[in-house]
Amino acid sequence: MRIGMGFAALGLGWLCCCLWEARGEPRTWKDASGKFSIDAEFVEYEQGTVRLKQADEKVIEVPMLKLSAADQKWIRDEIRRRREEATGGNSTGESSTSKSLASGSGALSGEWPQWRGPQRDGISPETGLMKSWPADGPPLAWQARGLGRGYSSLAIAGGKIYTMGQRGGNEYLIALNQADGQQAWATAVGRADHSNGTPTVDGDLVFCVGLSGDLLCANAQTGGEIWRKNYGRDFGGRMMSGWGFSESPLIDGDRLICTPGGEKAAMVALEKRTGNVIWSAPMPYGGQRGQDGAGYSSIVVSNGAGMKQYVQVMGRGVVGVDAETGQVLWRYDRIANGTANIPTPIVKGDYVLCSTGYGDGGTALLKLSGGRGRVAVSEVYYHAARDVQNHHGGMVLLGDYVYLGHGHNNGLPMCMQFSTGKVAWGPGRGPGSGSAALAYADGHLYFRYENGVMALVEASPRGFNLKGSFRIAVNNDKSWAHPVIADGKLYLRDQDDLVCYNVKQ
Repeated sequence: MRIGMGFAALGLGWLCCCLWEARGEPRTWKDASGKFSIDAEFVEYEQGTVRLKQADEKVIEVPMLKLSAADQKWIRDEIRRRREEATGGNSTGESSTSKSLASGSGALSGEWPQWRGPQRDGISPETGLMKSWPADGPPLAWQARGLGRGYSSLAIAGGKIYTMGQRGGNEYLIALNQADGQQAWATAVGRADHSNGTPTVDGDLVFCVGLSGDLLCANAQTGGEIWRKNYGRDFGGRMMSGWGFSESPLIDGDRLICTPGGEKAAMVALEKRTGNVIWSAPMPYGGQRGQDGAGYSSIVVSNGAGMKQYVQVMGRGVVGVDAETGQVLWRYDRIANGTANIPTPIVKGDYVLCSTGYGDGGTALLKLSGGRGRVAVSEVYYHAARDVQNHHGGMVLLGDYVYLGHGHNNGLPMCMQFSTGKVAWGPGRGPGSGSAALAYADGHLYFRYENGVMALVEASPRGFNLKGSFRIAVNNDKSWAHPVIADGKLYLRDQDDLVCYNVKQ
């Protein structure tokens, strides 16, 4: 069936004239159900809406998530192509860092679809943001309540905000409208007393892992359950310690990759639309550091040593798993602590940077080498916990410099050279106290301190330069949820509350 009444039934808004210059040849677009199609040119994408121009010059607006998965991928590729064209394919110098990152991210403007952003590295492609903050902070756009108990951060895609929270003994996957924070839907995940993990959005699907190991796949528009698994029941999974599963699952093409922590299924690859098992990687044993089971980290993709692999920090340390077969390629345990291995590792070329808190953690840069299906790992440098350690606030790599909050139960701002491990500046107290979670956007680091203070810091290896700080409008508990910068806004979850600040210039 062609467009006719079919696409109109999807609630698409018609525009009487074309206000944008369309680029490219017309193509056939299909809706998510596969029942309806239309021939049109792509015009633009903005805040969850795709604009398409027909041959008669009429422009229609289509919600991104109502298009087929293939069309959504085409749009992401086109956005990336336009960004690369606009920047000449590369950018140099500190002032253009954001542009080069944005052109390579493949993320749609205004979106943060998974843990730590488009590339799982804590980097937002947003530009045109405030370069300093007034004493009382940036203007508050809106505030919402009803998210429940938890430290989950946010995923933002298709005009919706996704998070997790505990209400009345049950844990929920929750979707809010991005425009005002009003709840769109909530789907029960399992029993828990709070939430830690962040959902992952992929087209018309959203995935999450509950505190008790419930892995849920739901419809991103309606919240309707599509399939579920349980780490313990289905994979013999376990955690290294008692604070519950905290992972944010990874989507890689048609696969979902996650970490149950079981003896025979430490990491698994599943078909994302069915939950069927593709492979299971056994727990890599050896060494005395850490504890058996999954850690509190989330998986990242590496192509180190010329082999695509999934890198994860588990209870016994860092591992690399062959993306195709599930074979454990290498392991490293010197940074493993016996309590909770938390920060997501950073990957760059053949290198992996990993860090954990607690007194027996530390920080290490690893180099991957090898060939013919074999990967060897070697230590480039190691810092003891007293010198460099990240508790649970994450690290950000910009060029050859890593920015982090140093210290167990501390977030002392610090900058370290990635390749050598040499400290460029810090650690120092900064304007807040306790652990600090951080993200990057448009030349600046966004430090969120445990005591509810938010700080803007210039991202430069030359020194610590505070560009403003303020106390967040709500502080119900420890401010541990990682900050999100998307669509010109700063989003901060604090237990039951979500506050949204306008940080656009």
